[in-house]
Amino acid sequence: MVILFLSCFHSVLLAQISLFDGKSLQGWYMDVPALEKDSSLRRPFIVRDGLLVSLGTPGGHLISEKTYENYTLEFNYRFVGEPGNCGVLVHASTPRALYDMFPKSIEVQMMHSNAGDFWCIREDIQVEEMEKRRGPKENWGIIEGKERRIKNLTDNSEKPLGEWNHMKIKCEADRITVWVNGDLVNDGFGATAQKGQIALQAEGAEVEFKGLMLTPLK
Repeated sequence: MVILFLSCFHSVLLAQISLFDGKSLQGWYMDVPALEKDSSLRRPFIVRDGLLVSLGTPGGHLISEKTYENYTLEFNYRFVGEPGNCGVLVHASTPRALYDMFPKSIEVQMMHSNAGDFWCIREDIQVEEMEKRRGPKENWGIIEGKERRIKNLTDNSEKPLGEWNHMKIKCEADRITVWVNGDLVNDGFGATAQKGQIALQAEGAEVEFKGLMLTPLK
């Protein structure tokens, strides 16, 4: 009985995948357009004091080398200094597909006071009460100039500035569900992509990450 319990516990541990080892960016690569023009610019993603840090500028993405589908991604994050913009992209594929910067994907927003919004980046997703949360239907779209934002469900789910927030993203088939600090903040269905890479943004504000655990769904 004890052996069976230990065996099951070991299987649970094996199911979780750490995407960040606390020491390096192993398993990730950067796509930062400005670095191609000027290699002397700083790299916007670093490891500092055991944390993965997005310095915010120059703009770009830290992209997982592997592709994932049917999983839960959990991590903690906080803004360093002034709050601002950042996000996690799921089901990422074609690089620089929007504004010569953003990979084709569905973004889960982390921008301060808007955590949990969806942004459609050449991929699409649906939610309940679409017109209430996305605006007039004639403006919807997934390309430049279209209404790509789908507002989240809650206000005040984020913690005060300087404190750690916990985000959980569940990607299962064509559904993406998001929680911030335990609150359900978005639940989308009919996603036009169901697998892809995971990307973290450098989009103006310095953000620290820790945890970054991926659990495959059975």
